Amino acid sequence: MTKEEKLVVINNLAEQLNEYPHFYITDIEALNAEQTAALRRKCFESEVKLMVVKNTLLVKALEKTEKADADLVKVLEGPTSVMFAHTGKAPAVLIREFRKKCEKPILKAASVEGCVYVGDNQLETLCNIKSREELIGDIVALLQSPAKNVISALQANAGQKIAGIVKTLEERN
Repeated sequence: MTKEEKLVVINNLAEQLNEYPHFYITDIEALNAEQTAALRRKCFESEVKLMVVKNTLLVKALEKTEKADADLVKVLEGPTSVMFAHTGKAPAVLIREFRKKCEKPILKAASVEGCVYVGDNQLETLCNIKSREELIGDIVALLQSPAKNVISALQANAGQKIAGIVKTLEERN
């Protein structure tokens, strides 16, 4: 591969790293053609982009985008593929589902919601992680809950009593 070709690959990887906020570094070695095609199909259905990369080129792309965490660089040995996603836990769920049929992909590391997770033992943690939008939704639901209680109380029998009291107070004046 010439320097120009390497530069094109590095720039392409850097674009992907900037476009997608979350990425998983995995090992899909030893998957046969049928399994690889099935994995790529599942990735497409889950809106996850899968790329097989050379470690040195990925390191240079990570450095170019200033995402070169020491823990990420440390796991870049052997065959490597990268899963890019807009949803943080989508690749983790995909890997867990795919592993019901195969032993791979193996999670080497992941960068999700600005945090780095290293090792295959982090897969369950990543499957259970909530996205920023889900957390905001939970907070909004918690904030709305007291208001809903007041509204439901006003709409129930207690609401009729309160309305009666307010009406009586108005008539007094």
